[in-house]
Amino acid sequence: MNQVPEKLINFRVYEGGADLIGIADVELPSIEALSETVKGAGIAGEVDSPVLGHFGSMSVKINWRTVTKPTVSLAQQKGHSLDLRGAIQVLNAGKGEYKVVPLKVVVRGIPKKTELGKMDVGAKTDSSNELEVVYIKVLLDGKKLLEIDKYNYICVINGEDYLADVRDALGI
Repeated sequence: MNQVPEKLINFRVYEGGADLIGIADVELPSIEALSETVKGAGIAGEVDSPVLGHFGSMSVKINWRTVTKPTVSLAQQKGHSLDLRGAIQVLNAGKGEYKVVPLKVVVRGIPKKTELGKMDVGAKTDSSNELEVVYIKVLLDGKKLLEIDKYNYICVINGEDYLADVRDALGI
């Protein structure tokens, strides 16, 4: 049962069911908790205490080889929903066999920055889109590992909803 996740074999990005071709790579968001420093009597120093279920700004960056129609479409000042689907190569070290494990990342975001890139003969333009992430869900092998929905007070990590009591306290 020694499962060794080795690499992402390949991936595709979809918006509204359409495959966004021409993508070089995608930089997924960093998830950093909002925090406040706690100090005072009874504490030997300072503690950077995270705010339960709350996170700082998250962004996803899509890097393109050249300017394409989707590069410009993702600059439209409206919400965009992206479906990133990947295939992870996992080695069963005990049996010496490979298997493919599906990875799905769903991201909803609002355009923050569009880089059209540079014009250079015989070279890629290095264009990119950056979206502010307001929703993200990560599924590995069909199992939900993470779901953060900032506007709907949802923060589920490994099956535990850290904002359920907060929603209840707020009457949501």
